[in-house]
Amino acid sequence: MTLIFGIETSCDETAAAVVEATADGKLHVRANIVASQVEMHRKYGGVFPEVAARMHVETIHAVAREALAVAAVEPAALSAIAVTKGPGLAGSLLVGVNFAKGLALAWEKPLIGVNHLEGHLYSLWLSEHADLLRFPAVCLLISGGHTELILVRAYRDYALLGSTLDDAVGEAFDKVARVLGLGYPGGPAIERAAREGNPSAYAFARADLGEERPYAFSFSGIKTAVMRAVQPQPAHGKRARGEESLREGRLRPDVNIADVAASFQAAVVEMLIAPTLRAAESYGATAIWLAGGVSANKYLRQQLSARTQLPVYAPPLPLCTDNAAMIAAAGYFRYAAGQRDSLALDVLPMLPLVSP
Repeated sequence: MTLIFGIETSCDETAAAVVEATADGKLHVRANIVASQVEMHRKYGGVFPEVAARMHVETIHAVAREALAVAAVEPAALSAIAVTKGPGLAGSLLVGVNFAKGLALAWEKPLIGVNHLEGHLYSLWLSEHADLLRFPAVCLLISGGHTELILVRAYRDYALLGSTLDDAVGEAFDKVARVLGLGYPGGPAIERAAREGNPSAYAFARADLGEERPYAFSFSGIKTAVMRAVQPQPAHGKRARGEESLREGRLRPDVNIADVAASFQAAVVEMLIAPTLRAAESYGATAIWLAGGVSANKYLRQQLSARTQLPVYAPPLPLCTDNAAMIAAAGYFRYAAGQRDSLALDVLPMLPLVSP
C-alpha cells in the first residue's frame, strides 16, 4: 500500500489530502480537505493574489492536520509528499511548496512536485470510471485560468492540440456573470440563472477559427457581444461614460438575465464541444475526458454526451475544482515512476503541461 500526502495552494483553495494506492494500482481518497476563500474574494469579483497568499499561510497547518486526522494516518506511514509547483499565483504556490519542503524534511519523506494541470487530468483516476480509462483520449481541460485540448497518449505522455487565444472559458463566465450582476464565481452563477432561461433568446455568434486552428478557442468576442446586448450604449462622443457603464454593470431595463445566461452558456458550450469532437475523431480517441472547474457544468456534460457516441468521463463534482486529492493522485504516478525532487524545488507560476 502506498500513501501519498497531497498539498494544493495554486490559487485560492488551501487543500490537503491523503490518497491510497493499493497493490493493484487503484487509487482511493482517504481524506480530501479544502478550505475555500471564495467568500473572502467575492467582494473583489475575483481572486486578490496578496489576500490569497496570506490566507494560505493562516490556514495550511490546520488543513494538513485535519487531512491526517480524517485519513487516520500518522506521518510515518506516508510514502511521499506531493505538492503543486505550478502553474498558479506565485505567492500562493510558494506557501504550499515551502510547507511541503518543511514536512518532507521533518518527516523524512520524498518530495514530488506536481503540475496543477496534470493534477486535473489525474482526478479522473479518482472517479467511478477509473477502470474504464484507456489511451489515447482527448481531454478538454477547462477552468478559470485554462482552456486546453490535450491528447493523452499514455501516463505522463501528452500533446497540446489547442488552447484559447484570449480568455479562458472560466474567466469568460466570471466576466459575464459580473456584467449581469450574478456575482462570483461566475460559472455556477451563470448555470443557476440559465436553468430558468431560453437558450435561443439571444443569437450570440460562435467563434469559428477555421481550418488553420481547428482545435483552438476564443471567448473574447462572445463576452463583448453579451456586454453590447445587455448594457446601455454610450451616446455619440461619450465613450468614457460608456466604459464607466461597463465597469458598473448597469443593464437595460428590458434585459432578461435568465435568457442572457442561458444563451451565453449554450454558445460557450457549443464552442467547447465543436473542437473537442473534431480532435476526438482526428486522433482516434477511445473517449473524451473532461477536467477542471468548468467541467462541473452539467449542461456541458449533457450536451457533449448527446453529441458523441464515445464515452464521456468527468471527475465527481467535488474533484472538478482545485483540490489536493488530484495532486496526490498525479503525485502517485510520478512517485511510482521514480520521480524524487530535492529541497531546491521552486515554483513555476507559468508552468505549461506540455512544453512548447
